[in-house]
This record gives sequence, C-alpha cells and structure tokens, in this order.
Amino acid sequence: MTAPAARPSLARDLGQILLSSRPISWINTAFPFAAGYLLTTRELDLTVVIGFVYFLIPYNLAMYGINDVFDYASDLANPRKGGIEGALLAPRMHRPTLWAAAVSNIPFLVYFVVVGNAASTAWLSVSVFAVIAYSAPRLRFKERAFLDSVTSSLHFVTPAIVGLALAGSGVTRDTVLVLVAFFLWGMAAHAFGAVQDVGPDREAGIGSVATVIGAAATVRLSLGLWALAGILMLLTAWPGPLGALLALPYLINAAPWWRVSDEDSGATNRAWRRFIFLNYFAGFLATMILILAWVS
Repeated sequence: MTAPAARPSLARDLGQILLSSRPISWINTAFPFAAGYLLTTRELDLTVVIGFVYFLIPYNLAMYGINDVFDYASDLANPRKGGIEGALLAPRMHRPTLWAAAVSNIPFLVYFVVVGNAASTAWLSVSVFAVIAYSAPRLRFKERAFLDSVTSSLHFVTPAIVGLALAGSGVTRDTVLVLVAFFLWGMAAHAFGAVQDVGPDREAGIGSVATVIGAAATVRLSLGLWALAGILMLLTAWPGPLGALLALPYLINAAPWWRVSDEDSGATNRAWRRFIFLNYFAGFLATMILILAWVS
C-alpha cells in the first residue's frame, strides 16, 4: 500500500532538483556556447549538440543547485525563493542535489576534455571552478564584493569562450570586444540582481556588491556597465554595432531605480522580474544579429 505513495514523492523530489537549475534561465548559458561554436565552424555536429545540452541543463544544475544548497539558511529569509527565482530546497534534498549535479556534469566534462584542446580545457576549468567557487563553503565568492559580480559574469561568458575554443576560433579584435561587452553585461546583471536582496543578505551577513556599496550606487554601477557594453559593441564590425541596441531595454528597466534607498531596495524585484523576460527579447534580437553575421 505504501509503494504508490512513493512515486509522487520521488517525482516531487526530482521536480525540486530540476527547479533548482532555474529552467527559465537555461538558454542564457546554452545559447552563448552554441553561438560561439556555430559561428566558427558553420556546421552542426555532435560536439555542438552535446555542448548545447550540457550548458542547457547539467551546467545550470551545478551552478544554481550548489547555490541553493549552501544558501539555504539565507534563502529561508528571502521571500523571492521558492519559485522561478530559485528553489527553496529542504535540507533532505541537499545531498541528492549535489549528487545530481556531479553525476550529470562529469560525463560531459570528460567528453569535452577528450575532444577538446588545451585552450578549451583551460577555459572549461575556469568555468567549472567559477560555478563551484561562487557558492561552495570557504571559497564563497558570492560573499566577496565585486568578485561576486565578476564570478557570476564568468558563468555566462565562459560557455561562449569554450565554444569558440572547441571550434578552433582565432582571437580577433571583434571577438575580444564582443566578449568584453558580454562580460560587462553579465556584471551589470548580477549587480542589479543583488540590489533586491540587500535586506536579506545583510541579515545573513553576506557581503555582496550591493550590501557593501549600497542599493543606489549598485544600480548606477549596473547602468554604467550596461552602457559601456553597448559602446563597445559600436566599435565592432557590421552587424556587431546592432548589438548596442540590446543594452537599451536594460537601461530603461533599471534607470527608474537610480535613487533607490537600501530600505526600499526590495521593490526592485519588479524590475528584476522584467529583466528575466527581457533576456528572451534580447536573445531574439541577438539571434537575428547572428543570422546577419552568418550570411554576411
């Protein structure tokens, strides 16, 4: 009589582990990898398919799952947790989540080392280290102001670099400019996202960029980074300058919070929720630009 009840429980547990990988954000890491690889090789092969799958799900499970496990205490006091912005994993789910992250990642990593080269393996190592270091005990880069935004940005930029390296892409001026612009975008996104958590993070003793310099200063930092990313895209060859337009929605979304106080910082969650869906709009425009680059 107890066997049928076990199935819903297992399904619920697997659902929680999957939720911890932030499905709504999967494409943010898979797309850069595929774009970097395909624009270099201009052909669909097994490696790009495997890489896309890896950076779509297992990579995000490691990145966000590890975070949800080791942030459990602070997440309890954070009203954002428990939905699309992060799972609130019960303690009994912590070990299974870490095992799921390890088991799902290792086969892909072995494949990339076997088929890759020195550059791709080195950047893959940086990527995996950043994923672990951001949340894991003792390292906890997320609690080191400014390093937290740098590490978070690496989570999204390194898949693109791994894709380029696996494909054997050379280092060009435009490639560097695009990657630096993407890196600045990632720093801006993380810093702005940290503003809404100033209250819970301070209570938990987490020294994020937003808790250290304050909510308003962090919003202004994010705006400056997004603007600089757009300017860098203007310096690239056509159709790269069209990428500068991608910064505008983010600037418009965050600008109203220029003077937000630390006490009211939680209200920026409204803008953050819009930010999540802005990524899909920006991703669509980025896809159109990549198609132009492909046919040009």
